[in-house]
Amino acid sequence: MPEAEPRNIVEKFFNTVGYILQAPTVWVREKIVEPNQKSYPWYHQKFRRVPTIDECYTDDVVCYYEADTQYRRDKQVDSEILSILRDRFEDCVMYEAPDHLERCTPLHKQYEEATTNWFTKYGDLGAYHNAKTCYMKQKHRLLWERRHGPVGTGMKSDLSE
Repeated sequence: MPEAEPRNIVEKFFNTVGYILQAPTVWVREKIVEPNQKSYPWYHQKFRRVPTIDECYTDDVVCYYEADTQYRRDKQVDSEILSILRDRFEDCVMYEAPDHLERCTPLHKQYEEATTNWFTKYGDLGAYHNAKTCYMKQKHRLLWERRHGPVGTGMKSDLSE
């Protein structure tokens, strides 16, 4: 749709001044900024996946550093997902005030499952943990489950005696 013609000289003057101020800004953005801008199809930068800590050699310090950095990013993403689920549940409770027990149950179950999974992976590691301590926790949990059954179900009895 073409612009309407200015009705009088004052409107024409302000349109001209506006164009003079706007034209260099638009030119810089279209010709310099946008062609040099990295565009990601995501809301955040997507890093390439690096080998995990169990794939690193024991003397490969760079691989340990990359695995630890990736672990920290993954933990931050998982924590943000948990925060979003918690906010959704709290918003549901506030919005569905008297009937929130039945209407927000699916959100609560999803949040509780995500919390359990987060705690299974990152819980009880202490303040200063890294990818190696998390990997050791996972290894010890798998050994426990192999010997005693799933965690939380009690110790399995030996029927072979």
